[in-house]
Amino acid sequence: MIYHSLGKFPHKRHTQFRREDGQLYTEELFGAEGFSGNSSLLYHHHSPTTVKRVEKGKEIVIKPWKEDLLRHHHLLTHNMPKGGDPVSGRVVVLYNNDVQIGLCRPTEKMNYFYRNGEHDEMLFIHEGKGVLQTNFGKLTFEPFDYIYIPRGVTYQMTFDTDENRMLTIDSTGPIEIPKRYRSNLGQFLENSPFCERDIRRPVAPLFFDEQGEFEVRIKKQGRFHHYFFEFHPFDVVGWDGYLYPWIFSMKDFEPITGRVHQPPPVHQTFEAHNYVICSFCPRKYDYHPLAIPAPYNHSNVDSDEVLYYVQGEFMSRKGVEYASITHHPGGIPHGPHPGTVEKSIGKEGTEEYAVMVDTFKPLFLTEDAEKMDDGIYHYSWIPHA
Repeated sequence: MIYHSLGKFPHKRHTQFRREDGQLYTEELFGAEGFSGNSSLLYHHHSPTTVKRVEKGKEIVIKPWKEDLLRHHHLLTHNMPKGGDPVSGRVVVLYNNDVQIGLCRPTEKMNYFYRNGEHDEMLFIHEGKGVLQTNFGKLTFEPFDYIYIPRGVTYQMTFDTDENRMLTIDSTGPIEIPKRYRSNLGQFLENSPFCERDIRRPVAPLFFDEQGEFEVRIKKQGRFHHYFFEFHPFDVVGWDGYLYPWIFSMKDFEPITGRVHQPPPVHQTFEAHNYVICSFCPRKYDYHPLAIPAPYNHSNVDSDEVLYYVQGEFMSRKGVEYASITHHPGGIPHGPHPGTVEKSIGKEGTEEYAVMVDTFKPLFLTEDAEKMDDGIYHYSWIPHA
């Protein structure tokens, strides 16, 4: 990502760095993909391995919806039940071996710390404001923020608001900035729809020096594991490197437009193994004198398309609601709803916001998704429907 540092650390890595009492700080290499990927070096006041006890937590079970029918789906998530905290309240609705897409409307506080040991996380904040405190420092979030949390980061998420809603994306592989937006050395290029200045990185406070019993729930191998540490997990006095949590606001995405309708890749915001994340944002429509702003029909042969509707009227869709999710599976075409093509002609722009996840392997729906499905979306292209 981008080099960043916070707090204090020695001039040379892997050299002596001592506390005021003469004891050595404990150095930790936090890295992805072994020793070949991005990493950061953290310096702990106490050893991060001081565990008092370990307990087995509950198994994580995703129950598939055994519909056995290839069709489009519309999930009405606006009134999904509230409950749980920002981790326990998550409900997975679509998944495959590469990604798990879920929803959360948390009402409770986290009285523990959390570490996802098997997935990178991308959290899209739809409603609510608060603070993500991590072992890398503090990040303040608000609506329209994408929060990226690499696997292995220890964090505690606190909402300061009563109405909270987020889209959750758990990724079995790293989530990255698209390569075509960056130079060979990683700098954002001039044609990128956002740049380094738009990335919000951790800030102080960083160091918490407390002794007692601190629970860290670790997600790994399909279940939660409850670790109880003697020292506060945020006892880092300083760090530097390229791997850490950060925030990017969808409102800082600068749409790419053209004389005729531009394909979905122009909206791409992030890339991962076998899927991409895109942002649909307010933009000017196409300016060819005969342009048709509505998208053309598309045969999903090799990908599944998921759209999460954030705000505004999506010009190619009828009947979708606030926080709706539509799923257009590979193997069958989809396109604008009847009447929307003619209606789009002559329009100058749109104020829509939506998150799109396109996967290159089929997605499966869960039993929780079945409860939200409207059951009729696949017939919505019939003109009189």
